[in-house]
Amino acid sequence: MKLDILVFGAHADDAEIGMAGTIAKHTAAGLKVGLCDLTAAEMSSNGTVELRKEEAQQAADLLGVSVRTNLGLSDRGLFITEEHVAAVTAEIRRFAPAIVFAPYWEDRHPDHIACSKLVEEAVFNAKLRKYMPDKPAVPAPQLFFYFINDLGRTDLIVDVTKQYGLKEQALSCYRSQFTKPLGADAVSTPLTEGYIERVRSRDMLLGQRRLIPYAEGFATKVPYAVDLFTAGIKLYKV
Repeated sequence: MKLDILVFGAHADDAEIGMAGTIAKHTAAGLKVGLCDLTAAEMSSNGTVELRKEEAQQAADLLGVSVRTNLGLSDRGLFITEEHVAAVTAEIRRFAPAIVFAPYWEDRHPDHIACSKLVEEAVFNAKLRKYMPDKPAVPAPQLFFYFINDLGRTDLIVDVTKQYGLKEQALSCYRSQFTKPLGADAVSTPLTEGYIERVRSRDMLLGQRRLIPYAEGFATKVPYAVDLFTAGIKLYKV
């Protein structure tokens, strides 16, 4: 299956936190979007691996994604190794997306940072025909970075106002992570203490400068080419 967009996250729920609205907007427009979780989040304080997989698939179905995969790498064991880079590169070659998304390169969670670096390495390697020659090289996709816990430099924003209810529904699929803990084995974490509300506030803040009710922000390390005259004319006509 060839995808238009492939979104990587260290854990299930990373992509939904950062860009569920953007995912929903593009699937509704008919684009094929895939999600790839690097780990099974086996180190999470709440929930189980099996439950997280169920929640992840529920969220994916809700957002209309074409495929959700899991590379089975170690939670809190993500590093820039030949094995990990090769695994991510193989996934890019498998789906040959035009656009790849990864977590922003600065975040309080080390796995998010490691995922960002791994994807950046893999995007570069995916085009090298002599790297892993048993898997055909693909053109280098455009790489964008989304925010999870911490905001950084925002180069682009996407208006997700119409999709915002769907984003919150997708986040709510992760009951084990975002609801008040119940049971003897459950514990309070930053995710259970109003995290979805904080994500909502962030997305409102991102849209504020362009008078958009809800927006998701992205960064890029490569200049993004636009026709300023055409874009400006369209903007002023709105």
